[in-house]
Amino acid sequence: MFYKNYPILFYFQVKFVSTAIPSITADLLGVDLISWIYSAYLLASAIAAIIFGKLADLFGRKRMIITGIIIFLLGSMLCGLAQSMEQLIVFRAIQGIGAGSILPITLTMVGELFTTEKARAKGQSYLSMVWGVSGVVGPLFGGFIVDQVSWHFIFFINVPFGLASIYLIVKHYKEQLEVVKRKIDYLGAGLFTVGMVSLLYVIIENSKTQAWLSSQSLIMYAVAAVFLGVFIWVELRAEEPIIPLTLFKNGRLMVINSLTLSTMSIVIGVTVYIPIYAQSVLGKNATQAGLLLTPMSIFWTMNSIAAGYLIGRLTNKRIIQMGTILLVTGTIMLARLSSGSSDLSVYLGSSLIGLGMGFIMPMLMISIQKVANPKQLGISIGLNSFTNTFSQAVGAALFGMVFNLATSEKMASLGKGEIQLNGEFAKGGFSLEEISFLKGTIANGVSYVYITTLVFAICALILSFFIVTKSKEKA
Repeated sequence: MFYKNYPILFYFQVKFVSTAIPSITADLLGVDLISWIYSAYLLASAIAAIIFGKLADLFGRKRMIITGIIIFLLGSMLCGLAQSMEQLIVFRAIQGIGAGSILPITLTMVGELFTTEKARAKGQSYLSMVWGVSGVVGPLFGGFIVDQVSWHFIFFINVPFGLASIYLIVKHYKEQLEVVKRKIDYLGAGLFTVGMVSLLYVIIENSKTQAWLSSQSLIMYAVAAVFLGVFIWVELRAEEPIIPLTLFKNGRLMVINSLTLSTMSIVIGVTVYIPIYAQSVLGKNATQAGLLLTPMSIFWTMNSIAAGYLIGRLTNKRIIQMGTILLVTGTIMLARLSSGSSDLSVYLGSSLIGLGMGFIMPMLMISIQKVANPKQLGISIGLNSFTNTFSQAVGAALFGMVFNLATSEKMASLGKGEIQLNGEFAKGGFSLEEISFLKGTIANGVSYVYITTLVFAICALILSFFIVTKSKEKA
């Protein structure tokens, strides 16, 4: 029935912002702050995912997801009204808090709305399908809005989606919630927020600057260590901890989270470095470079649907293993990229990774529902959603370091200062020989990035052998 799929309505709008960035910076200025349009959202959504996951266990999915949607809509409207880059960054953080609540609670609700394992697999497949479709439709629709109206409306367009979701949730979603006296772990939530914001901030910022041992970075490491250390001490004594540390004793759940960390790191590597390779080495423009990512979204969608139909025929473990084999194959193809590679190599590599992720992600959600304590399902999925976001920050930082180590010294030897990776080297006064040298250097750096993703893919393949099977669960 349609009403069981209403949570997916939200995912169409999350891809709009990328195409609006040039217009936003032209209007609000502050190009040096551009990365924080994404980073503020990332930080806030990562922290909110795990906190709202716990609150959903305490106060119910319905109440908390409606709260999250309202916060998201408030942040969206404020973003649309922003008059400076600083305002936009603050409002994006508010929007991120709301968005961080939506994903884990939606995944939990799907697990409860669909009662059989096969139905749950199809429900999770629908969510992955919408993610894939949004990856193609979102940038195109966002670009159309920016070109025909204004960048402000890419935020205002969230309002009808949000109101429609609230209406459907209020009207159709029924839950049985045990009424008991509940105590919120405010201290734990505060300590976790400060500690993780400090850690994520230093990871995100240094992924661009590579100043890992600067005085500012060392201070942030110390703040993160102190607050997270005190957080652990508080959680061990809290009556109702915001993150039950017993979750980390659940080895089966930790395998799933480790798989999420490995696979989503690969995705961020593909998303960031294929456009760089396409523009700098293949000579594509920004639109053409973005289209090289389309196969990953399309095949992710296709195999998400296929995964739902394979439940009952194959175990979760076998489907995930099939996905990790595809990831290994895809990353091997991308690791072999050179200055002489063709578009076809990129298409094949990204397609195989999309096929692999389509098999893996829906099955991971099903696996969490099998191994988590039902009373801790919300926080278990919240922890996985946090791991998803955290892996993107860690992956971006690691791949940035690898790419810089492989390219910075060689590019600096040209004595031309900072080199823009947009492929317009001729406009920068480079000779044909220097352009050839640059393309080879950048292709080599991208290849090293994908060798690193291959390591993640192999780790994912190994971890897939430790996923719980149906027979083990019954035993």
